[in-house]
Amino acid sequence: MLKRLNIYFKEMYPILPRLGLGYLIAGEIYFIVLLNHGVTWPAIWASICARHGIQELILGFTVFSFLCWLRIADDFKDYELDCRLFAHRPLPSGRVTKKDLRIFLCILIPVTLALNFIFMRNRWFCLILYTYGSLMAIWFFQKYKIQKSLPLALVTHNPVQFIMNIYIISFVVMEYKIKAVDLINVFACFTLYFPALYWEVSRKIRAPQDETEYVTYSKLFGYKKATNFTMFVVLIDIFTNFVLVWNLSKLSVAVLAVLVGWMCWTFQRFKKDPTQFKLVTKVETYTYIQELTMIATVVIFLLVGKI
Repeated sequence: MLKRLNIYFKEMYPILPRLGLGYLIAGEIYFIVLLNHGVTWPAIWASICARHGIQELILGFTVFSFLCWLRIADDFKDYELDCRLFAHRPLPSGRVTKKDLRIFLCILIPVTLALNFIFMRNRWFCLILYTYGSLMAIWFFQKYKIQKSLPLALVTHNPVQFIMNIYIISFVVMEYKIKAVDLINVFACFTLYFPALYWEVSRKIRAPQDETEYVTYSKLFGYKKATNFTMFVVLIDIFTNFVLVWNLSKLSVAVLAVLVGWMCWTFQRFKKDPTQFKLVTKVETYTYIQELTMIATVVIFLLVGKI
């Protein structure tokens, strides 16, 4: 079983990179919220040392664990479709079995929940997160309606990133006793939510001649309308980023402005000729640079202050 699981994670969810991603997601929101509320690095470091950093370790691990569960749950939900369209993947090809993955989840989920209920003050927010994830796994008891509708699946499933952000923010609010609801925290709830939304849409936008049996937004609405929607979400997202970094680095605001200008130009190029490149590859490049800019803003502010 371990060999089969190793095959699965190597191809579908590389553990070390995804674990690092979990800590990056948690760390970005953690520091963005604290620094915008005027909590200085000495105070943050003193708090972490006093608690031996256990809660922060669990915070990042929970993000990793939850996203791992969603990855496996998606493979279960899409199993029949994957057998037809993506038969080379580990689960449909039989190189890993559903039983293998169920056994793994029977260990991963209880361990994650136990760590949160033993060590974390925001344990109930973790329970809310996993409850929502459980409802996603069973299509909110509306499988035949949601499975047949790509927009309905997006509306019901994409908010999970928003709820995961609330889980992270709730820990920061409780641990550092800062105001729970204000403009910064509300905007921080949307950090990575909008990128998850426009990435999900963009990966299902294709040139007309590239369409297959696989249902895409471009097939449902036309590639130009789907592209316009993606661009609209990108613009909303960049506004939230402007708000979150404004008090930390005006240089970062300028970098983000140039970046979103390039992305909007790329959208226009794609609408003119959708055969010249895959839109999702450009969106992924944009998202990586955008999030690296946010992380760099935090690191630079901690090291040298506002620039």
